[in-house]
Amino acid sequence: MKTTAPPTRAQVLGEVSEMITTVLGDYAPDTADIAEHTRFADDLEMESIDLVTLAGLLAEWYGTDVNLAAYLADLELDQIIELTVGDLVAYVVSALTTGTGR
Repeated sequence: MKTTAPPTRAQVLGEVSEMITTVLGDYAPDTADIAEHTRFADDLEMESIDLVTLAGLLAEWYGTDVNLAAYLADLELDQIIELTVGDLVAYVVSALTTGTGR
C-alpha cells in the first residue's frame, strides 16, 4: 500500500492562496501577493460569508480533517479578527498530519 505524505506548508500556502482568489473573484489580489502574514480581515477584507465559502473549498479539497468552522470556534474574537493566512496554513498542515480536524 502506498502512503502519501502530508503536503508541505509551502504547498498548502499555494493551495489556500488559490482558494482565496477564487472566493474573492474580481476583488482578489494576485496569488503572489498573498503571504503567511496576510490578514483575512484587514488585508483581504474578507467577510463572514467569504469564510463560509472558503470553508467549503477547504473541505472539498482536503476532506473532513480540515474543518474551518471548528477551528474558528476554538478561537477568541480578537484571534479571529487578526487571523492570518499563515495561521490557517498551520492549522491545515496540522489537521492533515494528525488527522484530528481541530
